Amino acid sequence: METKKNTTLREGFLVKRGHLVHNWKPRWFVLMPDKLLYFKYDGGKRDSCQRGKILLKDCGITSPFLDYENRPLVIKLRTKNGVDHFLEACSREERDDWAGDISAATEKLRGPEGVKGPNLQTTTTGSQLHDINLIKVLESMYDVHSGIKMGNHLDHGSSYSNCFSGSVVVDWLVFSQLALTRVEALTLASALQEESFLWPVGLKSVEALRTAGLTEHFMDDSTALYSFSDSLKKRGSVKAETSMSAVELSGKVIKRGYLLKQGHRRKNWKVRLFVLRSEPAYLHYYDPTKDDISPVGGFSLRACLVSSLGDNGVPSGVKGNIQGNLFKIITQEDTHYFIQAPTQQQKMDWIEAIRQHT
Repeated sequence: METKKNTTLREGFLVKRGHLVHNWKPRWFVLMPDKLLYFKYDGGKRDSCQRGKILLKDCGITSPFLDYENRPLVIKLRTKNGVDHFLEACSREERDDWAGDISAATEKLRGPEGVKGPNLQTTTTGSQLHDINLIKVLESMYDVHSGIKMGNHLDHGSSYSNCFSGSVVVDWLVFSQLALTRVEALTLASALQEESFLWPVGLKSVEALRTAGLTEHFMDDSTALYSFSDSLKKRGSVKAETSMSAVELSGKVIKRGYLLKQGHRRKNWKVRLFVLRSEPAYLHYYDPTKDDISPVGGFSLRACLVSSLGDNGVPSGVKGNIQGNLFKIITQEDTHYFIQAPTQQQKMDWIEAIRQHT
């Protein structure tokens, strides 16, 4: 029995790059068996009129797609007519889930003798790690134009410059087709570290090197930091600086996701990327339309109150169009935050996660 074409396979927020003006805007995406629809949110409510669609038949997928330095969670879709679409997820897990579901949908649209378009890179089988030249791999990684992008990162209250995370290394090796799977990329990264081409930076990666086995000491983790060896430090040295903002952002990431937040002054609703951290417990939010890696706001969760708001009528203090799934956070300083989740289940998940860290 064939899947009905109007069946919703997956839906949620992704940030899409425009075709004419290359700005990034959050859109609500709905994956169906033969197409991907996207909608705009008007204030706090989804627009009933779709803004566009991407036909999936013979559509090629590249994930991870790493051409955007400050956007490591992008999926690239290329339609059979050669039109490229760039979509950014809120986390590595969400990116991989979306890419996997889209790839599965495109595979089902190919008949027994259908045209074979490019598959999702991370699903290719086989191995190509034998007789690999680590020096050439390192030179490619270090290339200032197409190599790994270095930046500032945080670990346990310290800010490190000119480094990168373990998951960025794994993403880059897969994207560059130097490894066919994440497992292969992890093996290759471990070999580079064994040869001291890559060095651990910060407590997490150093501890992993000290305690793990020889084949497992490199971490496919967005919070484990690494740098190039001293012999390759012409592009900048690793420095550690401690600041109050660094301490706020140094906690372990517990949860990430796109939520709607009401502004304090204009009372308008905007999609924000929320990141919940522990030790110390903070909730930060980012503007997904900007390339800036710094949050636009955030607050300590100490002594915060979080509560679900009913969807019958508009609660006091809430303005504009409301989709529903509302909850409120009151900080220790008595600042009120009104937030909408995409679904009832996500609202309850966020409330539970926040309560565990207040």
